[in-house]
Amino acid sequence: MPEAVASYVTEKNLLKCQLVLDDLIVSLRNDFAKYKKRVPTLQISAALDSVVRQMGNKFVYTDKEQIYSAFQIKYAAELLVMAGLAIPVTHTSANGLPLGSEINPKFRKMLLLDTGVFQRLLGLKLSDILLNDDFDTINKGGIAEMFVGTELLKSAPPYEQTQLFYWGREGHNSRAEVDFVVQIGDKIVPIEVKSGSSGKMQSMWQFLKEKQSEYGIRTSLENFAQYDKIKVVPLYAAGNILKT
Repeated sequence: MPEAVASYVTEKNLLKCQLVLDDLIVSLRNDFAKYKKRVPTLQISAALDSVVRQMGNKFVYTDKEQIYSAFQIKYAAELLVMAGLAIPVTHTSANGLPLGSEINPKFRKMLLLDTGVFQRLLGLKLSDILLNDDFDTINKGGIAEMFVGTELLKSAPPYEQTQLFYWGREGHNSRAEVDFVVQIGDKIVPIEVKSGSSGKMQSMWQFLKEKQSEYGIRTSLENFAQYDKIKVVPLYAAGNILKT
């Protein structure tokens, strides 16, 4: 968020940046009251919490932590999407262009609008993220995927309404999922997000073989590299993926 960045630029104090984000979250939740004639305030707040809990996974409206029905959460989640607070990533079969021609709107993941807001809603401290290498305990995988998704949106042309897509397949004995699928020129390119510097790539290889794609992209903590048909792009350069 711009105010949090401005706070760090002027005061160089990470604690104050977190306080700025906390104040922003309180303001966001208070704004939900504006829609109370259409939907209860707590219902929208519960949908926001559900988006945070399910980051990086297929969004399930019947979240077991909820007291609201699937219909109620779905309605509130759509309000969050319309307000720009939640960003849907929709399943596509990715058999051809445009990617949006073969979507299944019943299968979506949800991203939050900002990584800083996300980590504060989870109650994470910046010191944990910056100093701890245990990705599981601080949910760096979810943060990395959300970061790449928002970078893809920010790097897209501002005059277009850009959508995000992913590809997945679930079977009895196997499951495959590619975090993002994008169009670069006239090519369909799968993107895998890794929060560390390594990771298995079975889903990527399965996509490349099945869709006969020319190449795929892995974004991680590695430096620029290429392994066979997989190009490696560092996380910090994710905003340049669509420009390659």
